[in-house]
Amino acid sequence: MNFLVEVIKGIFVGVANVIPGVSGGTMAVSFGIYDKLLSAISNLFKEFKKSIKTLFPIILGMVIGVVGFTFIIPWLLANQPFITSIAFTGLILGGLPMIIKSLRDGWQKDTKKSIPVNVILFILLAALAIGMLFMNGDSESGVLLVANAPTIIKIFFMGIIAAATMVIPGVSGSLVLMILGYYFGVITAVKDFITALKDFDFAAMLNRALILAPFAIGCIIGIFFISKLIEWLFMHYASATFSGILGLIIASPFSIFYKVQQEYDMSGTGIAQIIIGIIVFAVCIALTLFLGTLDTETKNEQQ
Repeated sequence: MNFLVEVIKGIFVGVANVIPGVSGGTMAVSFGIYDKLLSAISNLFKEFKKSIKTLFPIILGMVIGVVGFTFIIPWLLANQPFITSIAFTGLILGGLPMIIKSLRDGWQKDTKKSIPVNVILFILLAALAIGMLFMNGDSESGVLLVANAPTIIKIFFMGIIAAATMVIPGVSGSLVLMILGYYFGVITAVKDFITALKDFDFAAMLNRALILAPFAIGCIIGIFFISKLIEWLFMHYASATFSGILGLIIASPFSIFYKVQQEYDMSGTGIAQIIIGIIVFAVCIALTLFLGTLDTETKNEQQ
């Protein structure tokens, strides 16, 4: 049962990473898997078996989310942008009670703490999350990636940068890729690889794998090193770190709606969509709270 729950959470994190403006890190925090995800990644070599046991269902879910929803999410956004946006907003905001509890716990255990520092970090990182939205310009018009040596080297470093930002709650790795002009190319490579796999076109699969493999390796390296940094921050400055994360998360709904209304037409949103959206919003909040409760119960049983 717990394995299935972790896979479901991973799916939502994977789907979030596909959508510019939505943070996979935020989704991980909201579903209560962020801390153990960081710990498992940063202690991968020290506690290999334990880390793999923790990571496997989440990563499996993420792969399903990324691969399965690379085609579905753009369709949902194109046809129901308001309902899709408010669904992700509900999934994120449903995790706020858990985040606030972590902030309180961090404040109690911190030896060095300052309310002004926490408030400043909250405001600065909320402003950063919103400010990033205005940096992308026309970078969405990225070119199709061709598998040659310079591109492979570039895409490797793009993987490091994107993965590092994916781990940070409130910062969208997809949005960063879009700002750098590589989002379209990476998403197209994923779609082409899946299509080639379905058609048993091994030449096309190899061509796209030459793009996706260095990107994936870069992602692994980026996630590992940024996880080490964030775990250190949690250990030494827990309340300040959670204050910054809270600022990033509070800004997320604005980021989602701003980005979606830029890319998709919301002008046709009527009363029916708004009513359905409110119901979906409530269901998504309840889902996040429920999955978070399951995670808390599992931790208590293990203790």
